[in-house]
Amino acid sequence: MESQHMLSVLQQVQDGALDIHTAYEQLKISPFEDLGYAKIDHHRAIRQGAPEVIYGAGKTAGQIEGILHSLLSHCPENILITRLSEESAAYLAERFSLTYDKHSHVGIVNRKEFYSASGTIVVATGGTSDIPVAEEAALTAEVLGNRTERLYDVGVAGIHRLLTHVDSISKATVIVAVAGMEGALASVIGGLSDCPVIAVPTSVGYGANFHGLSALLSMLNSCASGVSVVNIDNGFGAGYLASMINHIGGNHT
Repeated sequence: MESQHMLSVLQQVQDGALDIHTAYEQLKISPFEDLGYAKIDHHRAIRQGAPEVIYGAGKTAGQIEGILHSLLSHCPENILITRLSEESAAYLAERFSLTYDKHSHVGIVNRKEFYSASGTIVVATGGTSDIPVAEEAALTAEVLGNRTERLYDVGVAGIHRLLTHVDSISKATVIVAVAGMEGALASVIGGLSDCPVIAVPTSVGYGANFHGLSALLSMLNSCASGVSVVNIDNGFGAGYLASMINHIGGNHT
């Protein structure tokens, strides 16, 4: 990790094994590495607790490969790539140890399971069509060291499906509620739980859904307390925020 590298350099200076000029040369490139097409932020993990995440959409497979080499030189595992196409995933899989989920288009390089928070993040969806966005949230949370529980296809059209999971809802530290259509799931879960609920509107729905805008507005106007909202289809943002809350909160009581 970058923080360990910095401490090692400073310790070598203190021990007299490294002169200050050499140490400066090693540390001055630490904030970022300029690849021409991307500037890799190697201090992200120090500032925010997690390394930089690669947004795959709009990048060539070769560009992602270069970014990966840079990131892996400072953080050897659990590099997350979101919105990664199947074509780029196939290219990268020949060069790295890549775990790829074709539904959420999430890739993880050198995946290693670990838990750095004691609570559980529950990820729920209104319908099966919302699962790709939900998986982006769940995989993001897992890469960041969280236990996750998935409750899929528990929308309000058959609310009894959700009510069979009240025990999981009551024990969660954070809940991510993913839904399209009218987005009612977030309000219902918010009314059942005493933990933060992160609502994720999806673009799933018919014409008047306006590509997720109807769900977004419903979630923003939720009458349930403790519901916050991220952008349409932003499973990554929800998973990241849920991880931050889980790491602050510890055990849910």
